[in-house]
This record gives sequence, structure tokens and C-alpha cells, in this order.
Amino acid sequence: MKEINTKINWQSVQWAPIEKFVLNMQKRIYKASVAKNKTTLTRLQRVLLKSEAGKLKAIRRVTQDNKGKRTAGVDGKKQLTPIQRMDMIHTMKMDGSADPIRRVYIEKGEDSTETRPLGIPTMKDRAKQALALLALEPEWEAKFEPNSYGFRPGRGCHDAIEAIYISINQKPKYVLEADIEGCFNNIDHDSLINKLDTFPEMERQVRAWLKSGVLEDRIITATQRGVPQGGIISPLLMNVALHGLEIDTEKHMQGMDRRSADGKALPGRTRTTALSIIRYADDFVVLHEDIEVVNSCRSFIEVWMSRIGLRLKDAKTRVSHTRKTVDNQTGFDFLGFNIRQYPIGWRKIRKTKASLKFRTLIKPSKRKVIDHLRVIKETFNSTKDTTALIALLNPKIIGWARYYHTVVSSSIFNWCNARIYHLCEIWVRKKHPTQTRKWQNERYFHTVGPRNWVFGYLSEDKELITLKQYTDVPIRRHTKVIGTRSPYDGRGEYWSNRINIYPLVSVNVKRLMKQQEGKCAWCKQRFLPMDVIERDHIIPISQGGKHSRENFQLLHGHCHRVKTTTDLKNVQNRIM
Repeated sequence: MKEINTKINWQSVQWAPIEKFVLNMQKRIYKASVAKNKTTLTRLQRVLLKSEAGKLKAIRRVTQDNKGKRTAGVDGKKQLTPIQRMDMIHTMKMDGSADPIRRVYIEKGEDSTETRPLGIPTMKDRAKQALALLALEPEWEAKFEPNSYGFRPGRGCHDAIEAIYISINQKPKYVLEADIEGCFNNIDHDSLINKLDTFPEMERQVRAWLKSGVLEDRIITATQRGVPQGGIISPLLMNVALHGLEIDTEKHMQGMDRRSADGKALPGRTRTTALSIIRYADDFVVLHEDIEVVNSCRSFIEVWMSRIGLRLKDAKTRVSHTRKTVDNQTGFDFLGFNIRQYPIGWRKIRKTKASLKFRTLIKPSKRKVIDHLRVIKETFNSTKDTTALIALLNPKIIGWARYYHTVVSSSIFNWCNARIYHLCEIWVRKKHPTQTRKWQNERYFHTVGPRNWVFGYLSEDKELITLKQYTDVPIRRHTKVIGTRSPYDGRGEYWSNRINIYPLVSVNVKRLMKQQEGKCAWCKQRFLPMDVIERDHIIPISQGGKHSRENFQLLHGHCHRVKTTTDLKNVQNRIM
């Protein structure tokens, strides 16, 4: 790739060739890692780190693409001007230096009183981490275990849930539900660096980030353990630290199979072939039909964790069963889903000629349903304005329904609809306590197609704005990612097609993705899971375009910015 003239304006950068160069380099790094060619791997990583294309993409990610781009580090910088972004290219290098991180605390979840400590690096370190990630991620994508799904491009929690279903669908199993205590905060630095096994320049830089220190209450404290949450490269380092959990446990069980000469091994199958270990970030489950195997795995995993400075959290680690009742609980919860096997009657077995006496069903967990409805109720209590209420509720309803629409959620969706209707009635009565029920119903509840009693209001343009329902999101099964495939393996068509089946992608985006055959309408390159994808008005509203289906297209985030700049220049030229 030709050297980029960094004297040009940031808005004039041509991103299409930059994206193509970086992706091609990452594919070559992936292939070298698969082939275990260390020399070629290191050479390609060094080339990418020193390339202006890689630096430009890293800077764009931290200054324009990331949601937390306006969060300041210890230097107080929240954003960079276009000139500062271009100047950063000359100073960005892996020199083994790092500034302290700024400590902030956020809630772990809506249903938790615990807080999670985040470490916010400076803008300079964020850009360097994004650059390092471009080089390290394809290398480790070629090494990671097939049943690792957290913080990886193209993989998500729905893939992990589907992997669990595949493992238990034909046979009930015992389950070790495990959670690692303070995973990010307790990883041993030396064991992580040894496992990373990278070239000296990168090793010194990663060690500098790990040892950079924490600024809290104007006091800088040295960091002896852990990976700071909030860094761009932190999720990858966490996955590197936990890499080998599945493989090493299987090797341990293979050793047990060789030693089990007393006939206790399962007939026709070894302990290893019946074993499943499925991990999402720092949560994982161990599945096997023999309780002794599960307990043996737990003992081995506790020893394995201690080698990297981690241990299992006793309060959240337990053994259960997918069909039997253990400790007054049948089945288990994982990633917000409840996985359980229900017995079916003999009549059902004879009628369907089923070979199994149970049915595996995955549903939203009871706790998550209750927590969600509590948030919805709090939203009703937060405002008395109809427009604001619907604007606040619709994203929460549709977002929650999209997350759970890949499992058996139909009855729960209907029940949630009934609860929402009941809350709407209460809200209307509180807002208009002196009005009659008939007046309230005529103003706030409408008939839309086959539906009656739909909560909504008429806008100034006489358009009916209604509250969404959970059943607006149809139930569709999720297809798990194939084996060890990665977005860097060169199968662009496979990955662009998979974006269209991701559960959290909206219907409008899926329609446009299919219409554009998985390609950006501006640069004509295929969309990949790690890309920022945005909807754009083909003809801008300011130039007479309409907010209609025919006037929308999908673009990369950077392509969207280039098109917007072009549209503004065209408007200015017309005026002049």
C-alpha cells in the first residue's frame, strides 16, 4: 500500500483502501498463526503496527467509532481535533510507555447493588491499544478454543446458548455452573505475559499497560495484578489468560480414561467425548452425564485457575442437573436464560413416536423477567408525558424481546404484554383521575389492524404513535457459528450473511442487509462483524429526502461520515 500523505485533512482520508489493506494484513496474520509460522507472524504484525493505515484506523476507532470516545483519561482530554489526529500518527509507536489509568465505578447491572471498577486510559494509550489489537486479535482468533464465545468478533451469547442446547438435547447431564471471582482484577501479570508469547516490543508495551498504575482520589496506586476493565485490549487479554481451560480439562479427562481400567468408564464413549465446556467471558459451564466427572473437572479447574491467580466464586458456583432436582432446583440459568428439560407424557411419546422421554426448553430466566418488568414500572413512574413515555419504553421493550426471541419465549412475551397493558391503565388513571373511563379509553387506547386496546397517542400530524409489544418481535431460532471459524479466515460472504441473523440486529437493518447483499452501498466492501454499520438517508432530509424505506441504505460508519461531508459540500456548491 502506498504511504499516506498525513499532511492532508482528516476529512480527505480515503478509508476504503485503508480498510482493505488492514483486513488483508489481518488475514495473513491469521493464516500464519494457523500454520504456526512464528517468523512470518511476527514480521506481519510489525508491518501492521508501523503502517500508517493501521494507525489511522486505530485513531479513528478511539476518536470517532467508540461509544466512550468522550470519556477523559488522567490527562483530561475528551476529544481530538482533526489536526491532532493526523499529528498522532507520527508519535504513535510501541515504545513501552503508558500513562496511569483513571478509576471510575459503574453498576454491575440494573438488578445489582455491586459496582464494577473501570480503568479509563488516556486517548494516546487507547489509540495504541487499538493498534495492538489489530495485530494481536487475528493471531489469537486462530488459537482460541471453539467453545469460547465472549468478547470475540462474530460470536455472542446466543452462540453459547445454542452450543449448550446441542450438548444436552439428546441426553440429560449434570452441570457445573461456574463464575470466576474478580476475573479482570486478579489475573497474574507474569502468567499472562508468558501465555501471550509475543515479540519483545509488544511484550514490553503490554506489560507497561498492565503496570501503569491507577489514579483514584488524586493518588496513583501501583497495579500488581489484573487487567484494567475499560481498556480496548483488555477483553482480548482476559481471553488469552483463560485460553486453555477447555483443552487442558479435556486432556485431564483423557488421562483419567487411560487410568480407568476398572470398567467405570462410560460404555462406547470416553469421558472426554461426552464432556462439554462452554465459556462466555468469565462465566462457563461444564456438562457431563456423570457426576463424578463433573466434580473431577471442578477440582482440576480450581487448580488450573490458581496458576493464573484466579479462583471460582463459591456463591455463584454450583452443581445442578438439566432434568433432575438438585438442591431444590431443576435446570440452570446462564447468560439470562433458563435451560431445563421437561418430562413429556406417554401419550405424547406414542403420538410422536419420540425416542426421548423429555423435551429441552430454553426460556428467559425468571429473575431477568422480574428485573425487566421492574425497570419498565420505574419508567412509567418517571414521567407523565405520553410522548416521552413511549419514546423511553419502546427501545427497552424491543431490545429485551430481541435478546430473547431465539428461544421459547412466546408465552412469556404474551404475559409481559398483559403486564404492560395493566401498567398503562394505572398510568392513565393517575394522569387523569377526574376523567371517566370511557374518555380515558378513547384517548389512549386504539384499534390498530386486528389489535384492540393498543396504547398510543395522535401526533400533531394526526399520526398514531403506539407502544410496541413484545410479540412484535417474531420467534426465530439462532444458528450457531460453525466450529473455530473467524472473521479473519477469508470467508467474507459467510460472515456478511451471519450479520443478517444476529438476534439484536433490527428488522430494518436486516432488510437492507439482504437488499444490499451484505455490502456497503458506498465502498462496495462486505460488512464484517467488527464493522460499525449505520443507516443513512440516500437523499438527506435537508435536501428534500423522505424518511421512508426507499430512502435508506446501510453504510460503514466511516463511509457514512465521508458521504455526509460530500453531501454538505454539494449543498454549499449549489448555494454558491
